[in-house]
Order: sequence, then C-alpha cells, then structure tokens
Amino acid sequence: MSLPNMSEVMFPCLVCLSEGATNAKECLPGLKSHFSLSDSEMDERIPSGMRTRVFDRADWAIFHMMKAGLIERPKRGYYVVTNLGKQTISNGSAQNLSLSELKKFSEYKKWKSEGTASKDEIEASGGKELGATPREQLESAFKVIDDALANDVLAAVLSLSPEHFEKLVVDLLLSMGYGGGALERGLQTKVSNDGGIDGIINEDELGLDAVYVQAKRYAPENKVGRPALNAFVGSLTGEGASKGVFVTTSDFSKDAREYVDRVQHRIVLINGDRLARLMIKHEVGVRARKTLVLRSVDEDYFSDS
Repeated sequence: MSLPNMSEVMFPCLVCLSEGATNAKECLPGLKSHFSLSDSEMDERIPSGMRTRVFDRADWAIFHMMKAGLIERPKRGYYVVTNLGKQTISNGSAQNLSLSELKKFSEYKKWKSEGTASKDEIEASGGKELGATPREQLESAFKVIDDALANDVLAAVLSLSPEHFEKLVVDLLLSMGYGGGALERGLQTKVSNDGGIDGIINEDELGLDAVYVQAKRYAPENKVGRPALNAFVGSLTGEGASKGVFVTTSDFSKDAREYVDRVQHRIVLINGDRLARLMIKHEVGVRARKTLVLRSVDEDYFSDS
C-alpha cells in the first residue's frame, strides 16, 4: 500500500498520544499497526535521508494538531492531548481530521490568519498548489518548516536553567554583531546582586559604550508587564546606561510596550517568537542540515555584447 499522508496519520497519532505516547517516535508502532505497514515501508526515508517518511508525516501531523489546540507541549519533545483533543476523540470527529477540519478550530484559524502556509496544502495535489509557481511552493514550504523550527527552538530554550538562558542571550547578541562579535566583549553578570542586569555587551574595546541586557525565561502565558520594564529602566539609570535589550521567552503586555516608547532610554524588546527566529537566523543553538541552492541562467554569460 502507499504510505499514509500527513492528514491520514492525524487521527491515529492523536489516539496514540491519548493512550500514553508522548511524541511522534512513540506513535510509530501504533501507526505501523493501524496502517499494516511493512518494515520496508516504515524504513522509507525522505530525500534528504534525515528521517523516515512515516516519522516525518507523524511529526508534522502533531505540529498541526498542536496549532489547533488538540495537543499541547508542556516541555520539549513531550506532547499531551488537551481536553479539546479528548473531546474530539470522544465525539468521533477526530476520525475525519484533515487540514480542512483543523480550519474549523479557532486556534488554527488564528495561526493561519498570520499568513503561515500549510505543508498539507502544498502536498495535497502532489506538491503543486493551484496558481503557485514552483518557487512560490518552495518558499511556502520553507515558511512552514521555519515556523516549526521556531517552535522547537523556543521549547528548547524553555528547558534551560535561568543562568544558561542568560548566557544564550549574550551569545546571540554577540553573534548578531554587537560588541564586534568578540567574546571578550560579552559579559554575563553574577547570578545574584546583578541589579536587574543579566548581561553587558561592550560595543567598543574600552567599554565606553555598552548595551545592558535583561533576560526573563517565562512561560508563554506569563507576559512581561510594565513593572518589570520600569525596574529595568531604573537599573539602566543606576548604571548610567542609555541602551538596553529586554528579552523574554513569552511576550510583552501592551502597557509595557507603550511604556518603553515613552522613556528616554533606547530599549529593544525581544519576545519569544522573535528570539527563536533570531537564533535561527544567526545559528545560535541550531545548525544547517542541508542547503538547497536555486540556480538561474547567467544572462551575462550568454550575451553577445
């Protein structure tokens, strides 16, 4: 038989997770049994060779169901079925899970409204989206992969200790070019008695100009409010500093953002999503597994002039 696609593995994956599996890998035995797959079919790999097709599709299915609120990830690599997911199983609607069905869930609608393309849409017609050029298909697929990676990166960040998280933020700013990218210009302050400052980036060799850093590793639902920003501004004032970066794994309240816009200090706010994408862009905590090169005709080479 042909291997089940991503939509087809949604229901059995959801059931496996409800019965004790905690990730895509642990769903594989259940998928093999459900679809009566042979060992060779289970071992079939995607073109890059990085993972098997069945695992890849199960992993993506879990990702999309998580976006719909049927599954949640309390920690890295560990998924549980939510009350909504359990209700979906009990009323029988889970058996019809697919991309179109997920669109009926409010959380999935919200995610889709942010302009994220779906891998399932790309694969639905053999990888040929209606009206889309091959380049557009590739860029849409890359966007979905990038979004999934950002989720995984943020989950990994949340598993770090507060001290390791502070070091990560300093490493990221150095990788972005602050302090000239020189390690000796990045300083992580002591764990205690740091006056609300978690890191300092010296932008010049003598340390005459510095960026002060505050890093808060919060759960996604725990937004940083104005009091935390007010305390950070107070710390900057006490240090005679004018520039600061406040980084959190969650997000900032509207009041906090408006407050930062009014103060004289130059403060940049980096929330969890932006943090993860900056880590991806500057390859902090991630690595390139495969590079795809798009080539085009060199018009100058073929020119007669």
